[in-house]
Order: sequence, then C-alpha cells, then structure tokens
Amino acid sequence: MIRRTTTSGIITATILLLAGCGDRGAEPPKHPPEVDSKRSATSTRSIQPPPAVRDRLRTEPVTLHPIPEVVTAPGEVALDLKQVAKITSRIEGQVEQIHVQLGDRVKPSQPLAAIGSLQLDQLIEEYLVGKAQANVAENSFRRTEKLRADDIVPERKLIEDKGRYLETKARYQHTREKLVNMGLSISELTELERGRHQEGHRYTLTSPIAGTVVAQNAVRGQGVAPGNELFEVVDTSRVWVFANLSIEQARKFKEGDTGTITPKGAKAMTAPLTYLAPVADETTRTIQVRFEVANPQGQLKPREYVDVTLTLPGSPTLAVPVSAVTTADKIRGVFIEQESAYTFMPIDIGREGGGWVEVRKGVKRGDRVVIEGVFDLKNVLLKEHIGTGD
Repeated sequence: MIRRTTTSGIITATILLLAGCGDRGAEPPKHPPEVDSKRSATSTRSIQPPPAVRDRLRTEPVTLHPIPEVVTAPGEVALDLKQVAKITSRIEGQVEQIHVQLGDRVKPSQPLAAIGSLQLDQLIEEYLVGKAQANVAENSFRRTEKLRADDIVPERKLIEDKGRYLETKARYQHTREKLVNMGLSISELTELERGRHQEGHRYTLTSPIAGTVVAQNAVRGQGVAPGNELFEVVDTSRVWVFANLSIEQARKFKEGDTGTITPKGAKAMTAPLTYLAPVADETTRTIQVRFEVANPQGQLKPREYVDVTLTLPGSPTLAVPVSAVTTADKIRGVFIEQESAYTFMPIDIGREGGGWVEVRKGVKRGDRVVIEGVFDLKNVLLKEHIGTGD
C-alpha cells in the first residue's frame, strides 16, 4: 500500500515538471526596445533654390563680433523738480485780479494775480514812516558829529543822537525785510520810497520760472492766507525718467552712462544717467536710477510709462546677424552657402544684442551664412520636405 502511493506521487511530479517545461518553451522571445535614430528631416539638408530665389539671397562670412549686453527695465517719466514752482501767498488778503488761467504759458516774473491786503498797507506805511525817521535821525547825528568835533556840543549829545539814529535805522530795516520776505523786490521798495507805490497797495504774485500753469486754485474775490498754494507752474522742456535695476545690474553702470528712453508710439531718445540710489529699496531690493532727458517738444509726458535700455560693450565672439537665424521643424539654425547649394545648419545660440546673435555651436569662422532671403530659402526647404514625404 505504501509502495503504490509513492509511485503515484513520482508520476504526478514528473507530469507537472514536463508541463512546466512546455510552458517555458512557449514564451515569446524578448526584443530590445526600438531606438528612434531618425534625425530631423530638415536638419543639415542641402537644397538648390531656383534662380528667382537665388537672386534675392545675400550672404556674409561668420566673423568675430562684439555682442553688447543689453539691460532693459520699465521706466516712468517724472517732473524735474528744478523745473517746478508752487506759488503761494505770503500775506493775508483778498484776490482782486487774475492775470492768467490754467494752461497759459508764462515767463519769469510774469504777474499771475494781484492781492489786496490791509496787512501790506500797514507794513508799507510803517516802512515809509520808519524810512523818514531814519533819515531825520541820521541827519541829526551827522550834524552833532560836526558840532562835537568843534567842541560846541557835549559828548552826551553825540551819544544820544547816535543811539536814536541806530534805533530808527534798525526799525526801518526790520520792516524792509518783512516786505522783501513777502515778495516785494528792491525796485518796488525803491518806488515806494519815491512815493510811487501801487494804488491800493496790491501785492502781485509772479512766476519765478518760465513754464505752463498746470494748477490754478485762485478766483477773484477769494480770501487767502500765508502759505495758500494758488498756482503751480511747470517746465517740461527737461524731465526725469526713473527705473529700477537689480543690484547686480546696477553695479555695472555709473553716473554719466548713456541710456535709451523709448516712449510708446514715439521715437527713442538718449539721455545721461545722473543718479544711482546709494541704498537699495527695502521691499524690492532694487536700485533706483534716474535719467535727465531733454524734452523740448514735450514728447514725454510726466507720469507716463516708457522703456529704458542700458547697453554694456561686450568682447568679440563668433556671431551672425539676427536676420540670419530662423526656425525650421522646431530647430533653430542658419543657412550656409556651400558651392551651388545651401544647407540648413542647426546652431546653439548665446547672447543677443545690437542686431547680432552669439553662436556657440554649429558654424565656424569663415562659413558664409545667408542674411537676406532666409524666408525664401525656408519655404524651398519645407516644400522639398513635404514633397519627399519625410
């Protein structure tokens, strides 16, 4: 009984083993993964364009050319603060006459408004009385000096007259300074001393600069107080342009460098860099730079946005004109002239600036690349690619 069971087990194991060997032999053979070695259909393919296209082609040899480093940043036009004047009243009074209005062009010292003031009237009266008293005291003092020299009057008289003269002179000069601080000129004070002061003692506001009236906060009959801003005059023949550069970029430039300012829809203009902030902005960690731009035609408008460009000269490197570079079949390259044919050669480009592109790989010095007619050659290349069915 035991021998029969053992024999049956051996037979079963043998059958399973043979079945397993049969399954293993039925496995399909494994093949290595297929490698796509097919290159781009347009890469390094030579073409022979028709005469009509060939006549429009122009080539140049690949040479060493300096590629400038171009730094661009958004900028904003601002008023040159030396060209801005805010005109305020220095006395209390009432506007009696307006000589200009919003948008008028004014010249230096041109009247803007006339202000009537009781305070001015009182100061002028005080000034004229003080001037007369000072003149009388001076004459008395000079006469006493002569008499004292002849020993006609005592020393005490001379000292008293001198003290009275110095006191009246100080009072007169103090009033004079008040009037000057209120804006009266020396010539106006001279006219007052001659008895030709203006009727009603009007105080005239004048423009300190030439420019355009851009703000008017005064009307006839309006009461004003010292410090009230009544007019603003600006001259936009010269403006500032501000931009922000990264700290690394700002280190490459210095005051006196030239930048290009390009307003939207207008011609670009050059301007000197006149200010680099010595401290970085706390939030953006950038350096503010400023350009002073001549703007005689008013092309730039304060508060408008512009493009700012700064350029650094670069060292000579292998380069081709920008017009020579094109893209075919998602590959960037150039067309190289080879005898009677032209070959599209993929390239590895680097920096770009001044109309030139650095070529790191793909061409060598002396290769003649197509710089005009590239679009026509590209069309011929694509048509041949479609025709061959690649």
